Amino acid sequence: MFVDRVKVSAQAGNGGRGCVSFRREKFVPKGGPDGGDGGRGGDVILRADRHVDNLANLFYEPIIKAKNGGHGMGKKMAGRTGANKVVKVPIGTIVWQAEKEKRPASTLERSAVPIVDLVRDEQEFMLCRGGAGGKGNVHFKSSRNRAPRQYTEGEEGEKGHFLFELRTIADAGLAGYPNAGKSTLLRKISAARPKVAAYPFTTLHPIVGVMQLPGYRRATIADIPGLIEGAHQGLGLGHEFLRHITRCRVLVFVIDIAGSEGRNPIEDLQNLRQEIDLYDPALSSRPWLVVANKMDLTDAETNLRAMQERFPKITIIPISAAKGEGMAELKDTLAATIPNDKDVASKAI
Repeated sequence: MFVDRVKVSAQAGNGGRGCVSFRREKFVPKGGPDGGDGGRGGDVILRADRHVDNLANLFYEPIIKAKNGGHGMGKKMAGRTGANKVVKVPIGTIVWQAEKEKRPASTLERSAVPIVDLVRDEQEFMLCRGGAGGKGNVHFKSSRNRAPRQYTEGEEGEKGHFLFELRTIADAGLAGYPNAGKSTLLRKISAARPKVAAYPFTTLHPIVGVMQLPGYRRATIADIPGLIEGAHQGLGLGHEFLRHITRCRVLVFVIDIAGSEGRNPIEDLQNLRQEIDLYDPALSSRPWLVVANKMDLTDAETNLRAMQERFPKITIIPISAAKGEGMAELKDTLAATIPNDKDVASKAI
């Protein structure tokens, strides 16, 4: 089961209480106080892991608890520190503060500031800090109070309710209507194996594949769930689609150029661009290109010429994903469009 959005309850460990104890040893009368301190509670730590691809583990265990600290003991022995609770999450996980009664509305989430955005492998974040341990009676001794019986309780660990949201990180994202051929295209240009069939259906969750580019480069490309009109308002898969596309550096619009589903290819592209712009205007400024799929079907050539006349300045690559035609040209175009990390790093230096 693929889970990219889940609400959890997290609580760090409580600190152990201090100890009231007095030294009892042969030939040492009135040894004085020797109660130790309580141990510190464990922390709740999030760790981004490239081997984790969704939040299913938190779906089945939505309550995260770290261990409590041990209580103090005699002979000035401190309690044991509580073990930290390390939770592995996928790279691209965003954490939001959530209310206990209900989870935040999508419109509020986009305007609110997230607690953390885990975008690098092995990146860690302390979600809840453990409570400090209490003080033993050895800290309360003085010249006027030689047998103190005071101690302090350990502090309570931090706790709260949080919303975890996964946004897939990829160099390029395949956007298009259901049955436009995105999954078939991903199978042809990468080792990913999304489901394809002879009957109409849509991918329900993003699938990321690694594509080999010219010049010994690699790029990740994501098959995003199909988009329908009104998706920016949450219709259909709605935000499940648009949430993941915000991470992509290049948008690849896969269009059924043959109109096999009874739609006009030019209107499909215009509607896709409009839905993305209505969801987040910043997405419209990102590099994008068009992949005219299903060139092996009737009316594909006519519709391709019409689209090239309608969008003369846009890169349009004709392909047939089913027959594997046009894959080399597509890879060359993506290699030229996707920024090279080495070039970006050299410019930054």
